[in-house]
Amino acid sequence: MRRIPARPSILVRARQELRAALGLGRVRGFARFARAVQGRSGLEIGGPSPVFTRTDRLPLYDRVGALDNCVFASSTVWAEQSHGYAFSPRRPAGRCHILDASALTGLPDGGYDFVMSAHALEHLANPVKALREWLRVLRPGGPLVLVLPDRRHTFDHLRRPTPVAHMLEDAARGVGEDDLAHLSEILELHDLSRDPGAGTPEQFRARSQGNATNRCLHHHVFDEANARGLLQAVGLEVEVVEPAGHLHLCLLARAPGGVRRPARGPAGSPPASPPSAPR
Repeated sequence: MRRIPARPSILVRARQELRAALGLGRVRGFARFARAVQGRSGLEIGGPSPVFTRTDRLPLYDRVGALDNCVFASSTVWAEQSHGYAFSPRRPAGRCHILDASALTGLPDGGYDFVMSAHALEHLANPVKALREWLRVLRPGGPLVLVLPDRRHTFDHLRRPTPVAHMLEDAARGVGEDDLAHLSEILELHDLSRDPGAGTPEQFRARSQGNATNRCLHHHVFDEANARGLLQAVGLEVEVVEPAGHLHLCLLARAPGGVRRPARGPAGSPPASPPSAPR
């Protein structure tokens, strides 16, 4: 789930900058997340993400050395994308790859030091396939920073967490992004009072039936237990699972293998990121 906040007033922005400068409001384990991406070259799935900005819970954008992005379309409900990815005014723009998150065609094996994603995995019908693809482009031993919506505090609070076994079965069956197996559950249990942007029940139904195009549905629902279990099921070593605020579950995990590299400061930022996917 993503919210696109209205532009705050000057006073609110000043307060946000002060809190950011003091390190207030961050997740408790922020230092571990920051060390995982410091000065390194990474790939974001489904950016840009407010939670990674300077004044939010997990302000990692200004820590990275270089960052590319992957989105399923150049124009989505959440953002308009170009070939460049301007994720922070304090960092050089990366590249934006228009690719499905579960089919990163053209991106090389082990081409990125880290992968990060916020409020995107729940929108994927086949999260196991996607995570395996993210692992493919991640170097051995590299970190995955993953933020998921905490169902207890979102419009999904009436739904039960999706069993890991169900998601593994979806992968085995080769479920595609046009899958609507959860549609009846979503239409029955989605709390529209917590999702005013979804409109009336009729508007929400119409949008949901067109999910293959807009990708707005939450196919799967997460809590700490099944989020950890899913990452472990695809071979990741989970280091941190932390609820943050009333919206986020923040996870830090590692790909198998490899030797962990020491963090590099901004002055040691890596050069160019991997080549763009063929068009």
